Amino acid sequence: MMQDPKVRTCLWFDDNALPAAEFYCSLLPDSRIDHVQRYPEGHQMGEPGTVITVDFTLAGTPYQALNGGPHFAFDEAVSVSVATVDQAETDRLWEALIADGGAESQCGWLKDRFGLSWQIVPKRSVELMYGPKAAKVWAALMQMKKIDIAALETAANAP
Repeated sequence: MMQDPKVRTCLWFDDNALPAAEFYCSLLPDSRIDHVQRYPEGHQMGEPGTVITVDFTLAGTPYQALNGGPHFAFDEAVSVSVATVDQAETDRLWEALIADGGAESQCGWLKDRFGLSWQIVPKRSVELMYGPKAAKVWAALMQMKKIDIAALETAANAP
């Protein structure tokens, strides 16, 4: 078994930590389920064999998913940000994450079907947002849900 990372983000789910972690791992390279902890016989907090936690790696970054019950829900104060290499990767991730009950938001933000917020941000858009024509790019970005690199390029090149 690999050594536990010193720091990892723990995501609180009602009871779908394993399906969520498996879904997230299917989206990005260098992702995997590292360990699934289940309740043992005689444990007072859960049914034997049901999942307590899932340690997983998402694009090289360690996370933990916890089946903690309905006490807490995700909100936009926490999100997973993914720097995409091009429009094709942006589109693929966006469509996968909003499928089956996810929802689009503004400026590259969305919520997946588990309620977790994501930012899907093309690397090129960041370059444009902080370049010499940033004001034009930001104005275009504020009108978008999924980030469209070509539209940001057009805004940056507008007179």
